[in-house]
Amino acid sequence: MQDPAPARAAAAADPPGASGLEDGQAASAGASGRGEPAAGTLYLVGTPIGNLEDLSPRARRILESVERIACEDTRHSGLLLSRLGIRGRPLISFHSHNELTRIPQLLAALAEGQAIALISDAGLPGISDPGESLVAAARRAGLPVVCIPGPTALTTALVSSGLPTGRFCFEGFLPPRGGARRQRLEALAEEPRTLIFYEAPHRLVALLEDLLAVLGDRPIQVARELTKRHEQQVGPSVALALEHFRRTPPLGECTVVLGGAAAPKPPAWDGEALHSELEALVASGLSRREAARSLAERSGHSRRALYALLHQPAAGAGAEGAGASRSDSGSGNGDPGTEAADAAE
Repeated sequence: MQDPAPARAAAAADPPGASGLEDGQAASAGASGRGEPAAGTLYLVGTPIGNLEDLSPRARRILESVERIACEDTRHSGLLLSRLGIRGRPLISFHSHNELTRIPQLLAALAEGQAIALISDAGLPGISDPGESLVAAARRAGLPVVCIPGPTALTTALVSSGLPTGRFCFEGFLPPRGGARRQRLEALAEEPRTLIFYEAPHRLVALLEDLLAVLGDRPIQVARELTKRHEQQVGPSVALALEHFRRTPPLGECTVVLGGAAAPKPPAWDGEALHSELEALVASGLSRREAARSLAERSGHSRRALYALLHQPAAGAGAEGAGASRSDSGSGNGDPGTEAADAAE
């Protein structure tokens, strides 16, 4: 529990109202945690995914002080809390098989003024677990929800993978059945962002086989036992990871970080042939702008470059638009120069 002496000193230095928050707003009293846990607030508390030292002091204080803790498995969470030195807090089970009955009960307890913490078996609750439904229901009911940040496998695996982190796509658990899983992967085939999946150990080899068959041999890191003594990341390609796990069956849930789809190669530029196609389109009755747009849609080339090509003699059509590539900074929609030239036709 928090030492009362520093708390009294802080109260003396910071008189009521000094922070600009009313009593009813204590749930968002800031990083210092004054007023936490606040009555009637749902706290999403991140718990360690392996190393117990990853529990934050704020998370510990909340778990020691709330009226009750909702968790996926009371036995598992009871053991975890005991190992963390947190005892005496009532636990209530909340999982995918009882969420329909538990959510109204938890909302009623919050409405009565109880402070409740939600934890998952490991990591940050609300990601690939029924906590998502509870948070949505609490928000709809106008009840305060506060997240106490903590470890989560997806970002831990991502930032240590060596794959691009600027933009990524989290897919959670893919369908367990092969046909549905491959169908989902086909829908992701052109996704350029780094992809992150969760997978159970007994399905990991099947997932890697489907990744190789559907998406090809991309860069990959399969992370397991994150933050633990025997933390492991296996890669660097799908084929090599598959070979490894065929030899050594994995233990524990895995986080799979996969490279996104490679950018498509630009189409080859054949200026003479493109010039002929453009002239044929114009001869058929299209304006120059319409001809450039029509051919751009079919060929994949920039409309700007094609429009510039139309204004060159056929003999000079070998280079890409004679400098049109310098003006080709995008799709070319609404290009003022192009519009002005069309108006002058």
